[in-house]
Amino acid sequence: MSINESIRYYLPELWQALGETGIMMGISISAAILLGLPLGVLMYLTRKQAFSLAYEGLNLIVTIIRSFPFLLFVVALIPLTRMLLGSSFGPIPASFPLSIVAISVYARLTEQVLLDVPEDVTLLAKSLGVTRWQYIRSFLLLEARSGLVLALTTTIVSMVSYSTVMGIVGGGGIGDFAIRYGYQRYEYGVMYFAIILMIVMVFILQWAGNTTAKHLDKRK
Repeated sequence: MSINESIRYYLPELWQALGETGIMMGISISAAILLGLPLGVLMYLTRKQAFSLAYEGLNLIVTIIRSFPFLLFVVALIPLTRMLLGSSFGPIPASFPLSIVAISVYARLTEQVLLDVPEDVTLLAKSLGVTRWQYIRSFLLLEARSGLVLALTTTIVSMVSYSTVMGIVGGGGIGDFAIRYGYQRYEYGVMYFAIILMIVMVFILQWAGNTTAKHLDKRK
C-alpha cells in the first residue's frame, strides 16, 4: 500500500492514539498546574529560610524523581498504579506516573523562575504590609507570570516526549501507534507520519507558549 492508503487504513487507530495521548497530557498537565505550581512556590519560600528541613525534603524528592530513568520509573510504579487504580493498562493508569513526573518537573522550573524575581518586589510587598497570600498572588506570581508560562510550555513539551514511552507499558498513545502500526509492521511511512505529527504538535505548543509568555511579559 502507498503511504496515503496506509494512513487511511489506520485512521481509526490513529484517532484513538491521539485521544489516548490527549487523556495522558490533559491529566498530567492539570496535575502539574494544580500541584506542581504550589509545590514550586513552597520550595521557593522555604528555600529562602536559613535552614529548612521542609525544603531539603522536598528538594530531595523532586531531584530523585527527575533523575530517575523514566521508563524504569514507570515500571517501578506499576504495582502502586495497579493498587490505586485497579489496572496498569490504558491512558488513565499511564497518567499516574506521568503526572508525578510532570509535577516534579514544573515544581523545579517554578522554583527557578521565582528565584529570578527581583528582590525589590519582595521589599515592596513587605513595605506595604501585605499578607503572605497577597504577596504570593499579587506580587510573586504576577511578576513571574511570563516565566511561569514558558516553564509550563517546557513541561508540556517534555510530557509529549514522555507520553510516547507509555505504549511500552500498555498506555497507548501516538508513540505506541508509531511502533505498533509503523515499525513492527514495516509500514515506515506510517511511522514517519506519526513522528511528523508529533513534531508539528510540539511546534504548535511551543509557539502558543512563547506567544502567551511574550504577551504577559510586562517588560515588552
